[in-house]
Amino acid sequence: MWASPVTRISAASRESFLRSGYAVIPQVLDPAALAAARATVASLLAAEPPEPGHTGPYFLWPRFGAGGHPLLDLYRSAGIGALAAELLRDGLAPDEPGFAQLAATYPPHPHRPGSPHVDGITPGEPDGRPGTFSLLAGIWLTGQDEPGQGNLWVWPGTHLRFGAWLAHRGADALPGVAERYAGPYPPVELGDPVQVTGAAGSVLVAHYLLAHNIGNHDGPAGGEPRQTVYYRLHAAGHRDRWRQAVTEPLLEYRHST
Repeated sequence: MWASPVTRISAASRESFLRSGYAVIPQVLDPAALAAARATVASLLAAEPPEPGHTGPYFLWPRFGAGGHPLLDLYRSAGIGALAAELLRDGLAPDEPGFAQLAATYPPHPHRPGSPHVDGITPGEPDGRPGTFSLLAGIWLTGQDEPGQGNLWVWPGTHLRFGAWLAHRGADALPGVAERYAGPYPPVELGDPVQVTGAAGSVLVAHYLLAHNIGNHDGPAGGEPRQTVYYRLHAAGHRDRWRQAVTEPLLEYRHST
């Protein structure tokens, strides 16, 4: 069983999340927990490896059945739900995720993203609802202390501008973004992208509407791949109020400590 220190989201991190759409919470995994998580991910990748010589992004999407899953154990032991609940309004603690995304980027991967995307538009959910969620939580299993290590690229503040765009057009314009715009992302002011940096064992939290994309990994061929485990989290009741949540992007979040 992994053990991690209790980590609280600081006022500065909360303000960064509300204003910029993301924050990095350091030292969520202690060294022992990080080593255990890396060993688990290594076994998952060994069971479903990329093709020999593969470079660039590689994903696994394990679903959590009734018997559980090691990445669900990681979610619980790292206290990701509790961290997310500190950002969300009282009574909106997130539901446990039904799956994870194991995202690896094998070097060299020189591509610099020219445009961002938003998750979950296509395919949508079985009931026809677009696959919106409240926030993305990513556990960094490898260091991304400097740019060019497979870091996620984000466009700060776009969660607010995207929300305003949807408020003007209506929430039901969201599914059409995939058909009409590259990325897919709507034609809002993007500003300059940022490569998010931080140490292994940190957790990235990002708003659903935040513009983002996979970044470059400038390491040598055969070097260590960037590894992040992502969870897509729904605040309690999000699916019933998704239209309001995407047109009022700070609806589900507490605004003060």
